[in-house]
Order: sequence, then C-alpha cells, then structure tokens
Amino acid sequence: MNQKTKDIIKKIIILPIYWFFRKLPVINDLILFESNVGRNYSGNPKYIYEEMVRQGFDKRFRLVWILEDLNTEIPGITKKVRRSRMKYYYYMARAKIWVFDTREPSHILRRDQGFYIQTWHGTPLKKLGMDLNDVFMSGVVDIKTYKSNFYRDTRKWDFLLSQNNFSTEIFKGAFGFTEDISQFKEIWTYGYPRNDILTTNNNDEDIYNLKEDLGIPKDKKVLLYAPTWRDNEFHRRSIYKFVTAMDFDLLKEKLSEEYVIIVKYHYLVLDDIDWSDYEGFVYSFGADVDIANLYLVSDMMITDYSSVMFDYSILNRPMFFFMYDLESYRDELRGFYFDVLDEIPGPISKTTEELIKDIREYDYDLYEKKYRAFQDKYNKIDDGKASQRVIDRILELKDTDKLAVQERIRKKSMH
Repeated sequence: MNQKTKDIIKKIIILPIYWFFRKLPVINDLILFESNVGRNYSGNPKYIYEEMVRQGFDKRFRLVWILEDLNTEIPGITKKVRRSRMKYYYYMARAKIWVFDTREPSHILRRDQGFYIQTWHGTPLKKLGMDLNDVFMSGVVDIKTYKSNFYRDTRKWDFLLSQNNFSTEIFKGAFGFTEDISQFKEIWTYGYPRNDILTTNNNDEDIYNLKEDLGIPKDKKVLLYAPTWRDNEFHRRSIYKFVTAMDFDLLKEKLSEEYVIIVKYHYLVLDDIDWSDYEGFVYSFGADVDIANLYLVSDMMITDYSSVMFDYSILNRPMFFFMYDLESYRDELRGFYFDVLDEIPGPISKTTEELIKDIREYDYDLYEKKYRAFQDKYNKIDDGKASQRVIDRILELKDTDKLAVQERIRKKSMH
C-alpha cells in the first residue's frame, strides 16, 4: 500500500471515526504513555510509569502504552496498543493525561479537558525547533514550514519537563513555550526521571547483574560509544544512517586486550550493521535496550554532540568527545547553544588515533574543574527523585478541572 492510498484511507475512514471518539467523555483515570514515537519502551515516560507501578498506581489508573511492537515486555498492569491503529485513536481521544517524549501527528489533538505532559528527551547542545536557521532533516520541505509545524505542535503541550535551568531557558524560545497562564503552559524543572536509575542503581551488585543480563564481559573495561544522528544522513523520513569516522579495526587492534566497546545507536538510526568481524570486542544494542543500563555498565563513554553527555556526567565517569566533523556540524548543520571547546569536561578528538591516545592517557585531574562546573550547571536537580515529582503532579491532575489547575498556576506565578 503506497503513501497516497494510506492518506486517502486516513482521510475518508479513520479521521471521521477519531472525531466521533472525541465526542465521547474524557476518562479521568486513563493515562497514555509513549516514547520514541512508539518504537520502544524507554526514556522519561518509562521511568515515570515504572515508579507508578512500584507504588501500585497501575491498580488505580488505566495505564496504556502506545507501541509499534505489542510483544514489548512491560511490567505492571497495562494495555498495549499499536500506533496509528483504531485503538490508538480511541485512547488518544479519551485519555485525560498524555505522557510523551516526542511529538504527535498534526491531526491528533489534545482534548480541552485533558493534559499533555511533554517530557522531551534531552538537554540541548545542538539547536532545536524555532532556533534553527536551516533544516536538513528527511521529509522537511523548508525551514519556514518546519518551524510552522513545530510551533503548531507545541501549542498542544500543557507541561514541559526540563532537566535543568539551562534547558528551561532554552525551551522557552526553541519551543515557543514561554510560561503563560493565558495559554496554560508551565515548565517543570524537575530533573529527568530516566536518570533516577543512575542514582538508585549505581552500585556493584546492580551493575554486575546488568552485565550478566547484557552479556558484557566482567574482566575488561567497558567503553560506551553513543553518538547522535546526522540530520542530512538518512534513508527515508525519520530513518537515519549510522554515520561515523570511527576506525573500529584500529580500536580493536590497540584496545581489545584491556577494553570492550558497546555501540549504542540513536533511536532514529535503524541500520542493520554486521559487527561479526569484531565479535568479543564490539557489543551493539538497538532501541530496545535502555541506554541508562549501558551507562551503568560502562567505565567511560565516547560521544559527540549527543545529549547523553548531560545524563552520563551524573556518574562522574570519564567522557571522551569524538568530534571528527565539529566545524561542519556546528557551523553548517545545527549550531550549538554553548561553546563545546570551553565547557565539555573531557578531551576532544577528530581521529581514532587521537581518541585512543586520549583514552590511554586520560587524567581526571585535568578535567576535574570543568567536570564539577558541568555537573553544577546540568545535573544539580537529578537526585533520583524526578519521577516522584512528576507523579505528584499527575495525581493533582487526575480529578482536577483544567480551570482549577490554571488558577493554581496563576497564584504560583504571583509569588
């Protein structure tokens, strides 16, 4: 079935049914969760959900996960629905609360009586949304259209979750999300729920068990390589390539006696790469494996411009920045919110040879001052209790009229 046929079916059959569902009453105890446009069970929504399950709220609420793969294992009492199918439209039309970390299709609208909690998925280094000067992403016609669609989508959000005060200020402009009682918008600077585990499970027993589950050797140091995606390197809409200048042959030759390396793709990267030549040295994981667990089992991390740097720094472990395309990425592709050369707390390399040297000669004392400043700016609120802060607000919203919540925000803003 081609895209044109799908669009006709949606317009003639699905959308009229969806608009019928929207005429039915909102279900006050119905909460929807989705991460990475349904591709996997992860991120901030996952950890908010799991804390709700731990406290028994799955017995008091109707909790629904939107997924592409209904065989995804999820703890607790939940219903799983496939994205863009009839049940999806039914639940989207009737839920009181949405908890999502990516944007929804333009034809899906939040109910006037409902609440949309946008948890987002990272502190930004690279520019976002309304702050972009140009756009190279797949499926995007031009920057003006992109910004218009982006802004229209953010109008649906009621609450936006932020990891730190830096993000809060960036989000206001990048998302057009200035806190405004007349528009009913509030930013929750609570830290990220997905990072709670980095506080609660950062111990020898949990790390040992995770290595067992993942099949990671326990007799070698573990390097995690977690790069971001490149906007202009894609297969088709929202499906990006795994692009890197990393020389894995050289890494294996120089480091395999002491190290193994985990390769973790960004969730938008769906390449099927054959790593068989690196068996016993390279361990690759896709979107179905939670990156927080990979943080915990690794001794150090290699990244580039990814927001993983802000999460991983909670662990106070060495970070290396493989930025082989720094100038083109910064000056042509995206642009940054701060000077990476000045702020990031680790060595920057442009070749695999430089990276290997940096790993072998790493001296924490050289980066301690930067590391402390980095943590103070970006991790101060990540204390292992972010999920609870969000849940406390969800409990307030469940049986609350929207006007009452709006009045509470108004009073808060006056103090």
